[in-house]
Amino acid sequence: MTDVTRATDGRRVYLDKQHPASYQALVRTAETVRAEAARAGLDRVLVELVNLRVSQINGCASCLDVHTRAALRSGDTARRLGVLPAWRETELFTPRERAALALAEATTHPADGLAQDRAYEEARAVLDDDEISAVVWVAITINAFNRVSIMSRHPVRDTAAPVRDVSAPVGDTVTPAGDADGAVRDR
Repeated sequence: MTDVTRATDGRRVYLDKQHPASYQALVRTAETVRAEAARAGLDRVLVELVNLRVSQINGCASCLDVHTRAALRSGDTARRLGVLPAWRETELFTPRERAALALAEATTHPADGLAQDRAYEEARAVLDDDEISAVVWVAITINAFNRVSIMSRHPVRDTAAPVRDVSAPVGDTVTPAGDADGAVRDR
């Protein structure tokens, strides 16, 4: 048993390290989804709101850490991020963001057909088909990363370790202070 295959508690396998080819396929999917989202007209703030909301629902500390920093770097505010779990109760989010958040929640809870119907109805009023598809793909992708991180029990460390942005060209790194975009902590 090596440090590479076991998480810090000694009981979890780092899925990304144990099967790196599978993890890299997921990284490539995330890169494609980010590019498609940009082509569909979704800005980085909206994409990071989706990443954060899904990660909140799933309770993924690692993804919350990474995407909070990415959202702040993309121009979002601490105030909006602080109330994101109660986004429906505020006036801080645009109609497009609200539609995207509803779609993200419906994607994260796929068994709730009524929520899906309501989310699609709201989305159709402010998003076109390309935008709807891109939002759902962002939610699907972050759901997958959440599961990898949760099942691996990836730690959130208070360190200046570089962060790699899975949706930027390979090799782009940032520090937790956020001098560029970041998406997944190198483990």
